[in-house]
Amino acid sequence: MRRFDGPARRGGHARKAAYARRVLLTYVDESYTDRWYWIGALLVPEAVAIPLSTALDEVMTDAAKAYGIDRAAELHGYDLFQGRTAWARVPPRARIAVYNAALKAVGTYDVTVILRGVDRHGLTRRYGLTRPAHEVVLSHLLERVDGYAAMRDELALVIADEVDNPARHRSDLTRYRVDGTGGYRSRRLSRIVDTLHFAPSHASRLVQAVDLVTFLFRRMASGAGADPREATTNTRLWSWVEPRRYHSWCWHPAGGRRTKGPPESGP
Repeated sequence: MRRFDGPARRGGHARKAAYARRVLLTYVDESYTDRWYWIGALLVPEAVAIPLSTALDEVMTDAAKAYGIDRAAELHGYDLFQGRTAWARVPPRARIAVYNAALKAVGTYDVTVILRGVDRHGLTRRYGLTRPAHEVVLSHLLERVDGYAAMRDELALVIADEVDNPARHRSDLTRYRVDGTGGYRSRRLSRIVDTLHFAPSHASRLVQAVDLVTFLFRRMASGAGADPREATTNTRLWSWVEPRRYHSWCWHPAGGRRTKGPPESGP
């Protein structure tokens, strides 16, 4: 029987090694105000996805027993902070306790957090209405996701909360693969597989997880909640996921400065 010991055999091994690369399930969601627009990514190794989802389900099971809400209710940052929708009758301390338990669950696992933001006022002054904030920030975020996956010799599959005009964002990703993302750190995206996938947040605990992370970070970075007690609470909540933060940065187009967000993280 013929043995394939030459270059073809070695090439086959190389291809198998490439096929064996791990996939980071990358969950994406945005949080914004009139002034600030942030998008966060939660990069979840395949082996972590089910245990983390289960842990968040358990957070909601405990909340249902304690406060009488539907255990299928959504873990949503804005609703938990403001007492909206399913959380309307839950006292503030209890809502914060649920938020804390959810972020503790996220921080327990080997996940990675990447956040990008932009000053929308500066963006408008510099580019008018020709560059939507979501498009700009998403391109910056995908650059960092792609770079992180390349550094680890892994791939990334992006699952985002539902947005308007998903076809446009999918088209943008195709263009980024061929022409690069543009801007001062233009990068051709080679580690993001397939296309952008969009899922309703109420159906995915991991989309909800990145919502909780991005909403809280945006509040902290933009200085929302000047009350010292809220600032202390926010810092305590954030402490669970801070060790998982790989990168965060906010672009100020008009002023030329960039804000890293609290606490500082390098570019």
